[in-house]
Order: sequence, then structure tokens, then C-alpha cells
Amino acid sequence: MKFLFISPRFSGGIGGHAAMLADKLTQNGHHVKKLETTHLPIKNLKNPSFAIFSSFKSIVDRGSYDIVHGFNIPSAYAMKYAKAKKKVLSLHGVFSEHIEILHSKLISSVAKNAESQVLTWPDKLTTDSKSTQSLYKQKFNINFEYLPSPLDTEKFSTIPNVEKNPMQIAYVGRASYEKGFDIMKEAEDKINGDVVYCTDKSWKEAMITMKSSSVVVVPSRMDSFPTTVKEAFFLNVPVVGTDAGGIPELIKHNESGIIVPKENSEQLALAVNDILKNPDKAMKFAQKGNEFVNKHLTWDVMLPKYVDFYQKLLDN
Repeated sequence: MKFLFISPRFSGGIGGHAAMLADKLTQNGHHVKKLETTHLPIKNLKNPSFAIFSSFKSIVDRGSYDIVHGFNIPSAYAMKYAKAKKKVLSLHGVFSEHIEILHSKLISSVAKNAESQVLTWPDKLTTDSKSTQSLYKQKFNINFEYLPSPLDTEKFSTIPNVEKNPMQIAYVGRASYEKGFDIMKEAEDKINGDVVYCTDKSWKEAMITMKSSSVVVVPSRMDSFPTTVKEAFFLNVPVVGTDAGGIPELIKHNESGIIVPKENSEQLALAVNDILKNPDKAMKFAQKGNEFVNKHLTWDVMLPKYVDFYQKLLDN
């Protein structure tokens, strides 16, 4: 199959997922072109400028594709103008709600109007979490295909063996409001251990820190299907996460980790301390998490499902 992938960037979050999917499809004999363009590096103008510049690039592109796949709402405009037999749009989380947290209600209102419009353009919509799937059904009565984003386990071959620190807790992610960075800071004084923040480390450095930790904390206010949880599971580290978005789809409470209410630093600290003082429980959580990610969320498991999804779309 011949694909055109469109994303504001091909790194981090949904962009990183798009890049991995492109690589895996290419390795399996498909042709994937990634539409990349610039945007204005100014808050509130990044998404609109990408939508304009990428649309122009899509219009002048003489290529014709089996599938054009846009990742996130700003990519939908270029997706609309691309020449393809079928069109797919993927969203990880509810776009307008994410914009409201990061910007303002006015900008969120504009985003919601754009969102309701562009969701009618593709032949298929996909999302990586059942939570997002349900929210879009409630908000717009639109059906999304559930296709979770897998973990690229091959990358972990570069992570060395490290000594486990029994009192180390890792936070891996952006130092942002939606990721609950401030909640983590509030909880830190109540935690009976040392919190290490991986907010600006390289991926390899962050994974080494994670592997040496006894607990990973995901205190998000808003999230879809966070890679940090999957990485911790693969590295056999138990996770404390909030009930935001798709996190409870990954962490089964008291089976593969602990779920606490979002924006509750007290409960977060209690959960971390509970794991730190109960190594048998921590080991059980780590084993269950590792089993889950290896059984359900590797590319060996998920790539055939993506290829089948695309092929069925073309056949129909």
C-alpha cells in the first residue's frame, strides 16, 4: 500500500506514534511518505499556521495514495486536499478539551467548531483509548475505531542493566499542567523517598532512571494512553497513575498498579508510599504490567491489526 502521513511533528505523543507506524509499515514493504512542513513558532499560531502551510503543500503534491492518514486535528486540512482512495484521521485525546487546558475557553470554542467540522471529512476516525472513543461518541455522536498505540520494545535493547534504588520514584514527562507536574510537586514532601524528575532528559537517560526506580508516577489531569505507563510496565517498574483518560485502561487497580483520583496529591503520596513499603506487592504489580504490555501492546501484536484496518478500508 502507498501512504501519505501528515502530522505537525513526527516525535513525541501522537507524532511519535505516527513516526513509528510509518517505520514499521516501511519495514514490511509498504511505501510511506511523511508530509512535513514548517509552522509559526508562536503560541496560538502553531496549529493554524501548520494547517495552512500543510494544506498548500498537500494541494501542490502531485502524488496519489491509497491511504492518507492525518494525526491530530490540524493535519485534517492537508488530509482533505490530498489525493487518496481513502482518508483516515487519528486523535489521541479530545482535541478541544486539550486546547482549553493549554490556552483559553475562547480559543477552545474556536477549536471545538473546527473539530466538529473536520471530523466529518475522513472515511475513518481512530483513537488509541476507549475513553477518548466514548467521549467523542457523547460529544458528537461520532464513531471512532479503537487502535491502541504500541510500544517499540526493540529500542530498549540499548538500555543497560542498572541497580535498583529501593527509595527512588520517577516522574517522566513534560513539566506541564495537563501532565499534573504541580500535583507531583505537591505530593513530593509526603512521599517517603526521593523523586527524580525526567522532564528534559534524553529518552535513554529517562529510561535508565525509570529502570532504576521502584515506582513511576503518572499524575495527569488529562491523558489518552500514556507511553510512560507502557515503558514502566516493560521495564518491570510498578506505576501509580490517576483516573484521567485512558490510564485506567492500562493500569488495573491493585492488579498491575494503583489508580488514584486526579488532582489529589494526598492519595497520590499514600499510594506511592504503599508500594515502597510493600516489595511483594510492587513485584506483583510489575509482573502483571509486564505481562500486559508484552501480550497486547507490542508492534508484533499491533502492526497486523493496523494493516488489516487499512486493507479492509480499501476493500470497502
